[in-house]
Amino acid sequence: MANEGEKRIGEEFMRLTRYAYLGPSDQSLRMPLPPVVRSFAADAEMVDLPAPGDLDLQPLDFHALVTERTSLRRYAATPLSLEELSFLLWCTQGVKEVGQMHTLRTVPSAGARHPFETVLLVNRVDGLESGLYGYDALAHKLALLRTGDDLGDHLAAVCHGQAFMKHSAVSFIWIAVPYRTTWRYTERGYRYLHLDAGHVCQNLYLAAEAIGAGACAVAAFDDDALIDFLHLDPAEAFGIYLAAVGKRPTQTSD
Repeated sequence: MANEGEKRIGEEFMRLTRYAYLGPSDQSLRMPLPPVVRSFAADAEMVDLPAPGDLDLQPLDFHALVTERTSLRRYAATPLSLEELSFLLWCTQGVKEVGQMHTLRTVPSAGARHPFETVLLVNRVDGLESGLYGYDALAHKLALLRTGDDLGDHLAAVCHGQAFMKHSAVSFIWIAVPYRTTWRYTERGYRYLHLDAGHVCQNLYLAAEAIGAGACAVAAFDDDALIDFLHLDPAEAFGIYLAAVGKRPTQTSD
């Protein structure tokens, strides 16, 4: 409990992001539109991904898909295929249409602002070297960011010792670029970042179930350590959510 007379941060955040406290948006002031996607270095090693429709999925019972969805923290040693990874990326941030001021994707986002960038820690994906990759959603490609045997250990430590993050086939890390949303919605946009993150991660859960895999979302992480791990400028971006994905073991009670 807060000390007597002390304002609690969460309550103050919700109060001060009410419409009554908001000033004009940068959009209304005709400030330049922020980039809709991240740019990678010109010399970055790019990996072409299979078209999302290339994956041969069996017909799905949506009721069963939702009913059987669970958080999975133990994974088989079986790797994901590149087609399966492409499908997961498409389901969580795939771009369906590009407009002058927005992108329309496979998940909803406030004002179609889509403030997230996806970074992957790849451990077991056929055809990919283990390492850290960034997703180019417009081109549907991966950019190799860096490799190293200790990346999994570092990410698990960032997540307060949750070891399953390094034993997954792939771990998703979503980076929020808040100005994409606050450009239109001012400080209230920070509310929408967290709503958008829920949309994205739920799609990952369902898409993982569809390929015989499972996912586990992670919100317990050291914010500063994650910023350092991803080499982010904290004035422009921060980690908002993570999730591990892997094939289901033969038997699981998780």
